[in-house]
Amino acid sequence: MKVLKFGGTSVGNAERIKALLDIIDTRERQIVVLSAVAGTTNALVEISQAFYAEEKDRAAACIKALNDKYKELVAELFSTEEGLRNGIELIDYHFSLISSLASHLFTPLEEKVILAQGELISTTLFHFYLTELGIRSKLLPALDFMKIDEDNEPKIDFIRENLTELLLQASDHNLFITQGYICRNSFGEIDNLRRGGSDYTASLIGAAITADEIQIWTDIDGMHNNDPRIVKGTTPIANLSFDEAAELAYFGAKILHPQSVFPAQRYNVPVRLLNTMDPRAPGTLINKEGAAKGVVRSIAAKDGITAIRIHSSRMLLAYGFLRRIFEVFERYKTPIDMITTSEVAVSLTIDDTKYLDEIATELNNFGSVEIDREQTIVCVVGDFSVDTHGYASRVLDAIKHIPVRMISYGGSNYNISLVLQTAYKVEALRSLHNRLF
Repeated sequence: MKVLKFGGTSVGNAERIKALLDIIDTRERQIVVLSAVAGTTNALVEISQAFYAEEKDRAAACIKALNDKYKELVAELFSTEEGLRNGIELIDYHFSLISSLASHLFTPLEEKVILAQGELISTTLFHFYLTELGIRSKLLPALDFMKIDEDNEPKIDFIRENLTELLLQASDHNLFITQGYICRNSFGEIDNLRRGGSDYTASLIGAAITADEIQIWTDIDGMHNNDPRIVKGTTPIANLSFDEAAELAYFGAKILHPQSVFPAQRYNVPVRLLNTMDPRAPGTLINKEGAAKGVVRSIAAKDGITAIRIHSSRMLLAYGFLRRIFEVFERYKTPIDMITTSEVAVSLTIDDTKYLDEIATELNNFGSVEIDREQTIVCVVGDFSVDTHGYASRVLDAIKHIPVRMISYGGSNYNISLVLQTAYKVEALRSLHNRLF
C-alpha cells in the first residue's frame, strides 16, 4: 500500500481537486492524505484571533469571506444536484460550527477545533466528488487513530493498532481518504501536528502500516539544491539519504515538514517528493541508500532565528555549567537549534521566542547575556565525514565577505551551519551556490 499526501496548493481549487484523479490510481490500494484548501488555515487563524480579541464583527466578516469561497468551490466541483446539495450541506455544517464558537469562552481548545475544520472539509468534499463519479472510497477520520502524548510526540503503537483496525473493517475498499495535520492529544481533545503537519501525518501513517512508499505531492518538482525562489539555476536532487533530507527539512527547505523524515527513516519506508503540476517529473527519492560520497548536495536557510550568547569566565569550565544552561531551556520547552562554545562563552540559537524574556532573566544568573534577533541559519548539506576534505574551506571562502555570527561543523557528518543576519541571507545563498555548484 502507498500513502499519497497532497498539500494545500494541490487542492487549491475545483480544477486541481479534479486533477488528483490523474495521479491517484483507484485500482491500487492507497491512503490519500489531504491538507486544507490553500489559504484556509490562514483564514481560520485570523478568525480565531478575532474571537480571542472579542471582535465579533471582524470574525463574522472573515467567516463570510471563507464561506463564500467554499460555496464557489462547491459550485465548480460538483455537476449533479445531489453532489451540489451534499457539498452545500457540508459547508453549512462546518461554518455553523465555527460561528457557534463566538458565544463560547474562547480558549486554545476552541481554537484547535476551528483549525481542524479545513482538513475535515477538504477530505469530505473529495470523498463526495469521488462518490459523484461512482468511485468507491472510504473516509478514515484521523481523529479516530492519530494521537499524540503529553509531550506532543506521536503514539505510533496507538496509530498502528487503530488504523489497522479501520483498514480491516473496510478491506473491500482500495482507496482511503484521511486528514493531514489534525489529531487528538493525550486528553482526547482535538489538537494538531503544527504547521506543515500533513507531511508528518503521511509519514506516521506510512511508518505505522510499513507502506511501500510515501509520496509527498506539492507544487515543486522535488528537493532542489538551493531555494529556487531566491537563486537562479537550481536543480532538483534525484536521490537523498534520510539523514540529508532531515537536515535540509529542519534547516529551512520548505518542501518537507522537518519531523516527517524520522518515522519513515525508523521503519525504512521510502519517501518520494513529487509535483502535482508536473506529475511526470521524477522528483526526489529519499531512502537509506541516498547518500552521495564526497559532494555537496544542497543549501537551505531557516529564518526567524534568535542567537543568545552567555559570557562567564568564572563559571564556564565549572562542572555542570552546560547542564544548568540546558535546564533553563528545558523548563520552558524551548528547543535549541545550534550551539558553539569557547573558553569563556556559550552561543546558541532558538527559533521559539515565546519565553525569551524569562529565559534571559534566568541566564543572567550565569553571566552576561547578549541577544541578537533577526538571524538566519544557512545550512550546507553534503558529505562532511572525517575522511573528506576541502569542502569546509570552500564554504567559508564563498561567504568570506559576509559577517558570520556562528559556525557549526562536526556535529553532523552531513552539514555545515552558519548563523548570520537575515539581511545577508540572499547574498549568502547566491554566493554559496555560485561557489559550490
